[in-house]
Amino acid sequence: MRKVAFYTLGCKVNQYETEAMIESFEAAGYQRVDYEEYADVYIINTCTVTNMGDRKSRQIIRRALDSNPDAFIAVVGCYAQVSPEKVMEIEGVKLVIGTNERVKIVDLVEFAMVKEEKVNLVSDIMDVREFEEMSIKNYKNRRRAFLKIQEGCDQYCSYCIIPYARGHIRSRKPESILNEVKELAMSGFKEVVLTGIHVASYGRDLEDTSLIDIIEQVHGVEGIERIRMSSVEPKTLNNDFIERLTKLPKICRHFHLSLQSGCDETLKRMNRKYTTEEYINVVNRLREVYPDVAITTDIIVGFPGETEEEFKQTVEFIKLADFSDMHVFKFSPKEGTPAAKYKNQVTPDIKEQRSKLITAIAQESKNAFQNKFLNTKMDVLFEYMLDKQARIFEGHTDNYIRVLAVSEKDIKGIICSVELEAIKEDYVEGRLA
Repeated sequence: MRKVAFYTLGCKVNQYETEAMIESFEAAGYQRVDYEEYADVYIINTCTVTNMGDRKSRQIIRRALDSNPDAFIAVVGCYAQVSPEKVMEIEGVKLVIGTNERVKIVDLVEFAMVKEEKVNLVSDIMDVREFEEMSIKNYKNRRRAFLKIQEGCDQYCSYCIIPYARGHIRSRKPESILNEVKELAMSGFKEVVLTGIHVASYGRDLEDTSLIDIIEQVHGVEGIERIRMSSVEPKTLNNDFIERLTKLPKICRHFHLSLQSGCDETLKRMNRKYTTEEYINVVNRLREVYPDVAITTDIIVGFPGETEEEFKQTVEFIKLADFSDMHVFKFSPKEGTPAAKYKNQVTPDIKEQRSKLITAIAQESKNAFQNKFLNTKMDVLFEYMLDKQARIFEGHTDNYIRVLAVSEKDIKGIICSVELEAIKEDYVEGRLA
């Protein structure tokens, strides 16, 4: 029996796509092994959001040869899509695919195996107009499930390479989504996360459907108790959208609203499609209709031309928004994007200073948010057993507080009432009620 190993870099969409490819190989009779083990075939699903992602992808590709110098190495994903020639130059790589045709991964690998030369199957992703179906059938664990419903992005933020790596928006057909959600429910999953490259664009290329429409349909699937969305932009959550959400009790009180900067001038240079006023109006509206809602976000510091005054505006804005958590990134010029060529690039030392300041504010806000729930009981969906010997399980509340608790029974995939007792470094310690 041939052995296959996988390594995934990057986002939840990449992780979903890898799981689908794993199933394809297992269905074809391959045995999956850990990436550090000996395998006949190594599949690396790459990321190219940052230059660091490119370097990491190259390092992981080369590591496969440490386990098997004669291995067949196939590289897929975003880095392979935008830089196939560079990937082809890496020692050991036999096949490069990109961000399309992964549903045929087994056939493509076996086709390339008999070729003496390297095979580059990367095509122009901008010509692709159909959503590539990569559903997952066999669910080995009962926990939260990420469900890819959308592909591509037409936003073209000035710092982002993803539209060039993923192509135009393509939406998964509603009946396909609902079939997979029903299979998830039958497999014991209680929570689904609707995800995509730009999930807010869902339905724009289809007739008579939209993101809120598909959420309402997923809500009707028996057995599913929680629904989340991946990152959305504030304009998605207009009054009509929020009003319809409030009628859906399975919607989690957690929204990840992409911000990037709290300064309107910086947002313009980023080519973001909203203002800080529009953003804070959505935040305030969500807090009106969802008590104890968690609002998380992303912040980029050191964007080209970000002055001290602009950064000060961002600091003031994030304090006003009072996020429950923030992901903080230092701007990294990405070759192929307009922002990489912008004048007035911010020096690394200033980026570092600004990153530390925002990170400190983020931690303070996170602690304050979690502190509100200490000594109260909350429902937690437990997803993993972190420590078998100590019987420690990990899960999340519906408003995305990470909770660890001890249980003699196996509570993976079960929603339990938990009393939150103590805030630790990156989680809250709880006790089963």
